[in-house]
Amino acid sequence: MPARINFRSLMKIGPVQIGTYRDRRGRMKDAAVCTTDCCGWSSDYSSSTAAQLAARSHRCRVS
Repeated sequence: MPARINFRSLMKIGPVQIGTYRDRRGRMKDAAVCTTDCCGWSSDYSSSTAAQLAARSHRCRVS
């Protein structure tokens, strides 16, 4: 059974949502996820600044 992840500090930049969470080793990580249907882009970062930069530069290929 996978661990349940609780996100904190949710922020939205365009279609991308950014959230802070603790990984399995207890470190704070930031995830950036595109909320557009059928896009499927997501990535984990070690800082919120990097996640925000990725969110600002993300371009969906879905029309």
